[in-house]
This record gives sequence, C-alpha cells and structure tokens, in this order.
Amino acid sequence: MEGHCLERGKKNFSHLGAHLIFIDESGFMLTPTVRRTWAPVGQTPLVRHHYRNDRVSFISGLSVSPLRFHFGLYGMFFFDNIGQQEVCVFMREVLRHLTGPLIAFLDNSNTHRGKPIEELCAVFPRLKLIYFPSYAPELNPEEGIWGLMKGHLANSCPDDIQELCADLQNEFRAVSRSQDLLRACIQQSELPFSIPSPLL
Repeated sequence: MEGHCLERGKKNFSHLGAHLIFIDESGFMLTPTVRRTWAPVGQTPLVRHHYRNDRVSFISGLSVSPLRFHFGLYGMFFFDNIGQQEVCVFMREVLRHLTGPLIAFLDNSNTHRGKPIEELCAVFPRLKLIYFPSYAPELNPEEGIWGLMKGHLANSCPDDIQELCADLQNEFRAVSRSQDLLRACIQQSELPFSIPSPLL
C-alpha cells in the first residue's frame, strides 16, 4: 500500500472524524543510561551494574481522539528485534481498542512497509498510513515519549530483564496517565499541523 503523504493527509483529519496515532519503536538495555545528577562535593556518584547485553524492544503509539481533546498511549514489549510482523501484531491490538477511522503516522523504515503491512491494511480498510519524510524524527511525537521514559530510567540498575520490564511498565503507565505529558509530546514535535487545546 502506498502511504499518504503528510502534507496531503493533514487536510483530511477533521472531516474523517479519525483517531490519529503516532507509532515508533525503541530499545532498552540492562546497561544503564548514565546522566548527570547531584552529589555531595567531592563524592562522585557511582552506578554499579553487571554488564549484560540483554535488551527489550518496545513499540508504542500515541493516539489523539477525533475531537483532538484526549490522548492515549499504547505499548507492547518484544524480546527480539521488531519487524513487520511485530508491527502488525501491535497495530491489530490498537485497532481492537480504537473504533472508527484510524490514521497511523510512521517513519519510512522497511519495518513499516512490506507485504504483512499491505495485508493488514487490506483487512482493515479503516486504517490509513501516513509516512514521515526520511530522517525526520523531530516530526514524530513518540520521540518525546522515549525521552521521558529514558530520562526517568537514567542511572537505574535493574538486576535482570524481568526487573527492566517491570521498570519500563511502571514508567510507561505513569506517562500514559498524564494528559499534560502526552499533549506536551505533541506540542514539542515539529508537526506541520497543530492539536487544538480543549475549551476550559
């Protein structure tokens, strides 16, 4: 399926009454992300961990309701690299939760193109895909989700992959419960259209 271009698709959102969802993948490793922190003068903080190359792949989608006033966050873990089949599994789950037309925004990687994706769109004609231009992560609000999660998990030292998954789930739930954080991820992106604020 040939995805709609971003510029053309933005004109159709309102009259379609469609949910929007911004989708992306990221990886999280047991090796901690180290960031600056506070410590008493002369006492360099140390992060001690067991070096292991275990990682979790994570796919997430930030959704916007048809009226653009409510945000949702959907996520799924995989213990291997995410490919086209895994993207389809995730999108089927999203389609189960979101009714009506759904416009999905994805980057231009091969992970988001191919026969499994085409077959999914054929089965669910209410699903339309829009691809971001190549090398344009600043357009995808999902980058804000990854920034929040990796910032909160910085300097942590999970003992094993199960503890890492538990930490990720806790942080993901915390972000998903905050409409302010989800809106901020939309607003900090460089999308060529805006999401209006609800009337107060």
